Amino acid sequence: MKRLFDFSLALILSILLLPILLFLMLVVKLSSPGPAIYWSDRVGKNNVVFRMAKLRTMKIDTPAVATHLLADPSSQLTPVGGFLRKSSLDELPQLWNILVGDMSFVGPRPALFNQADLIALRTQAGVDRLSPGLTGWAQLNGRDELSINEKVKFDYDYLRHRNFLFDMKIIWLTAVQVAKAKGVSH
Repeated sequence: MKRLFDFSLALILSILLLPILLFLMLVVKLSSPGPAIYWSDRVGKNNVVFRMAKLRTMKIDTPAVATHLLADPSSQLTPVGGFLRKSSLDELPQLWNILVGDMSFVGPRPALFNQADLIALRTQAGVDRLSPGLTGWAQLNGRDELSINEKVKFDYDYLRHRNFLFDMKIIWLTAVQVAKAKGVSH
């Protein structure tokens, strides 16, 4: 049921949002050198690495590490990168990842391939059995402000309590947070 819901909603949103996505891709391409879409190696269900799509918000020579590990993240942003991140529009290409089954709408946010500490804690908690999500319980409860231990605690809470209504609540609350640009620190 969850996969059918994810696929159906992702297909509908992909069709409806395609003009916006194409416009944003053009803006990214014209505002800085490099591709409009950035393919990031991420850890998915059962710790399998997949390529996650995002609109590129960072300069092309930025190291592939979690943003909070950069000395000065704002200096690495493209001219439109800050806006795309704050509005979460950089996440639109992940509809593709949902369509192909790499991701779900709701689940733990996919870790970077080199976030060994986060991956180990999620594996220990059994969270690695979940498909990563466009949004998740940890996203709603702090996003960039959470420590890795806190993220895993919220991911584990989601694992234990997940159901369709909880997913709908998370999607609704995410839409409200995105509208307010809440929890985005870089």
